[in-house]
Amino acid sequence: MEFVDVDTTGWAPGTYLYRLTAPARENLQAMAPRRRIEPGDVLIHQGALERHVILMHNGIAKVTALTSDGAESLLAIRVGGDIVGEMSALNDLPRSATVAACTPVVYSVIHRPQLHKFLECQPGAAVALAGMVADRLRWANQFRVEFTAYSAKVRVARVLVKIALAYGRRTPAGLEIGFELTQSELASLCGAAEVTVQKVLRDFRRDGSIATGYRTVTVIDLEALRRAAELHSEL
Repeated sequence: MEFVDVDTTGWAPGTYLYRLTAPARENLQAMAPRRRIEPGDVLIHQGALERHVILMHNGIAKVTALTSDGAESLLAIRVGGDIVGEMSALNDLPRSATVAACTPVVYSVIHRPQLHKFLECQPGAAVALAGMVADRLRWANQFRVEFTAYSAKVRVARVLVKIALAYGRRTPAGLEIGFELTQSELASLCGAAEVTVQKVLRDFRRDGSIATGYRTVTVIDLEALRRAAELHSEL
């Protein structure tokens, strides 16, 4: 899988491995044996009483949570270089979400004593972890603001731009979102009704901004989608 906007470190900006120094990165990656799961397999179960973290070496995973009415809501996407499950490792509370593979994922299980020792020996890694958690909270807060400040069409456009830039792969047609993303999942990310998302996607297809296939989206005209997202040149 090829990601756009990847630094020479080989890790997508914003991921935990990207934030670490080369020695810390190597230490963490060598800490535990690597495992592999297939699309649909679960890395973390919501509600589980576990304290380890998952270090993703490659692949893409979805973070979802069940709402009070039993509906599944897509909260975030995680990629190679990301660490997941850090909240339970730090605060001793049950897992707040489920993490499942969208593509084949190679990962390591880092147990809490290992993580704590690593952070104690690598103060910079502890700062990087705090920065990553802060960025995730800021991202979540930004979306909450956008739910009330912008129309559904703008929110859908913003999510598509962000996902395409972070996780898209270049094809002759444009930036193809490199994992299966259903309209229901897109609706949960945008805070919009699924029928509204269907209409917005239809409008974007008609004006040539995107193309859709079976659970796939390709951004054909990124600048047009930026304008629809009212982002202009800020991303």
